[in-house]
Amino acid sequence: MTLLIVMPDKTKQAESWARHLRKLDPEIGIHIWPEAGTPEEVEMALSWRHRPGEFLKYENLKCIASMGAGVDHILCDPNLPPNVAVTRVVDPSMAQSMVEYVVMTVLNHCRQTHEYYREQRRKEWKPKIPRTADNLCVGIMGLGHLGMNVALRLKQMGFSVVGWRRTEAAADSVTTFHGREGLRSFLAASNVLVCLIPLTPETRGILNRELFDQLPADAFVINVARGEHLVEDDLLAALDSGVLSGACLDVFCREPLDPGHPFWSHPRIVVTPHISSLTQPARVAPQIVENYHRMKTGRPLLHTVDPDRGY
Repeated sequence: MTLLIVMPDKTKQAESWARHLRKLDPEIGIHIWPEAGTPEEVEMALSWRHRPGEFLKYENLKCIASMGAGVDHILCDPNLPPNVAVTRVVDPSMAQSMVEYVVMTVLNHCRQTHEYYREQRRKEWKPKIPRTADNLCVGIMGLGHLGMNVALRLKQMGFSVVGWRRTEAAADSVTTFHGREGLRSFLAASNVLVCLIPLTPETRGILNRELFDQLPADAFVINVARGEHLVEDDLLAALDSGVLSGACLDVFCREPLDPGHPFWSHPRIVVTPHISSLTQPARVAPQIVENYHRMKTGRPLLHTVDPDRGY
């Protein structure tokens, strides 16, 4: 039986995954898509943005493993085989990477560094009074593994932090709101809004005009979740009208971002190429190998997701 790595148009990354997996267990049969060997022998797939309907070809498939923390790129397939487990990655290094990115972005906002970068190119000397942690509240949408790590680090640095999640759950260290009834109060407190929620049908397009209007004046938005959370035209309108002071975007509906997209040249938008929390095959491969052996022996898999909830 074999494990199939599915990464359309990313052959080098797929080969890196195969190398690390084979190093841990040379006995695992591994194929890299589109070469799948004998389709009937494929029992596990390691996937990133597969082509819809691809997994219907493998009648003995038992597990689809995401290469990252998110699984929306798997669950969005309308022809996903039924009764196939879906797993995600949980890795402390990814949480640390996300913490570093969000903290860096919040501090850049406080110190107004991107304005200084623009003024440097114009040779302008304009000192500014920085925003301070004690009078700025950061709102974290999504208090999962990544979101909670970000929230705790910002609290340690002296920022006021609030969180929002879809359903009620205990979070003693962070003031937390939940559900639609708690969203308005959460937004009203968030001078900086960090989107870290899973992408589900309910959260698609949640970063929209109605939401932006509920934030404090001059709020700043950071999206490190999925591009589909954002209604792009609503963000541009909120920035141009002064409802928002700026935004930092690491994820987009289409990646790479089209060269003609207005986000590239907007003076109040910072664009980064989906690098806030990258999966490192060397660190994550042990989870994949462990789940492969659990699948083979009928034991419960690590980090399974609920397809109905989307995470």
